[in-house]
Amino acid sequence: MRKNNILLVLTFLVGLVIWIIPPPEGLSPQAWHMFAIFAATIFGIITHPLPMGCMALIGLGALAITRVVPLEETLSGFSTKVVWLIVCAFFIARGFIKTGLGLRLAYLFTKFFGRHTLGLGYSLLATDLLLAPAIPSVTARAGGIIFPIIESLSEVFGSKPHDPSSRKLGAFLTTVVFHSTCVTSAMFITAMAANPLIVELASNAGVEISWGQWALAASVPGLLSLFLIPLLIYVIYPPVIKATPHATDFADKELKKMGPMTFQEWIMLSVFILLLVLWAGGSFFGVHATTTAFLGLILLLIFRVLTWSDIRKEEGAWETLIWFSVLIMMARELNELGLATWFGDFVGSELQGIGGWPAFFILSLVYFYSHYIFASSLAHVGALFTSFLILSLALGIPVGFCVPLLAYFSSLFGCITHYGIGSGAVLFGAGYVPVGNWWKIGFLMSLVYIFIWTVIGGAWWKLLGYW
Repeated sequence: MRKNNILLVLTFLVGLVIWIIPPPEGLSPQAWHMFAIFAATIFGIITHPLPMGCMALIGLGALAITRVVPLEETLSGFSTKVVWLIVCAFFIARGFIKTGLGLRLAYLFTKFFGRHTLGLGYSLLATDLLLAPAIPSVTARAGGIIFPIIESLSEVFGSKPHDPSSRKLGAFLTTVVFHSTCVTSAMFITAMAANPLIVELASNAGVEISWGQWALAASVPGLLSLFLIPLLIYVIYPPVIKATPHATDFADKELKKMGPMTFQEWIMLSVFILLLVLWAGGSFFGVHATTTAFLGLILLLIFRVLTWSDIRKEEGAWETLIWFSVLIMMARELNELGLATWFGDFVGSELQGIGGWPAFFILSLVYFYSHYIFASSLAHVGALFTSFLILSLALGIPVGFCVPLLAYFSSLFGCITHYGIGSGAVLFGAGYVPVGNWWKIGFLMSLVYIFIWTVIGGAWWKLLGYW
């Protein structure tokens, strides 16, 4: 409690110190004061003296009290379409967990592909890939659906956490699933809470991204990354147990315990397929992704897959509504007040002698590896994405290259630490992988991701005509 109080005071001091410093040349006092409140809010989100939603509300209240922007502008983030897209996706995700459909899918993959340790890794990875478009909480996917299976399988094969036996199976599966969550979070707008924020920030910079465009651009580098993850980890961090014939028996027993699919599971599956079709073909059908999400939620409520009680208890969705709306509003105001453009011009002048593309690749690496100091993808995106995007555009980098690269890096950089993405807290906390091994593997895999998404991804986006 004392530590949190100190951090709360430091958060206030960060905002106060920036506020009283004269604004740099070229920035208005209004823009500088807006930045002071924004910086204090981001600092509070990173240090976490209070829950993220509380810090966002304090930031919102500070804007309203100081009248840096009009009150109607302060509340404008709550009417943003992407905010409600992610909130609805949280509710839909609850249907997967409540009905048991997510668990059933994981057991099915394990039953058919789990006779070898490598196949077991691919089966859990495939489960994550299948669920990612409809579950925006990477913590919920990893912790609520996949991790219980890792734990059960590890126990079956005598692989225990905080013990040398963890290398039998648990360490390998934990590492594979963790890295798969970083990649699948990058592949769909609705796979991670920060992705819709990126869409909104890109829109503020004049770049519109649909659900289908995001998924199509991510498909080739994403699938290639997912294909390589189990293979590479099998080489650099191999499991002791190579064959897992009992895994299929275990999954089969669990499926028999679950019995045949219930009516609610069939409804959940049907709604999920409908969502995928409408999200992927949104431009063809003329249906916005948020409208599709509301349609899916309404169907789940009508068929009693979800109840109003389930909606009320989904704390993650309501908290996301608060902090997401506030950060979107702040980022939009900073852009409109000219701070992001000023920052881009300033850094661009410093990098003039380096040249466009080399300077951009330096910036992209800085953006990626600066995640070592962030404990939240959302905080990282909110603090740096707009500035780095505007700076990249100022360097003359094509929109169709720099926007997707920075957007996908905003999930992929979670791989480098055990605290940089939600799934890390769950999977590292299980105790199968020591922190030293976690960081070493994370850094090695980050090099692979950077190469794939920059080179292979860039070529794919060129082929699509994005740049």
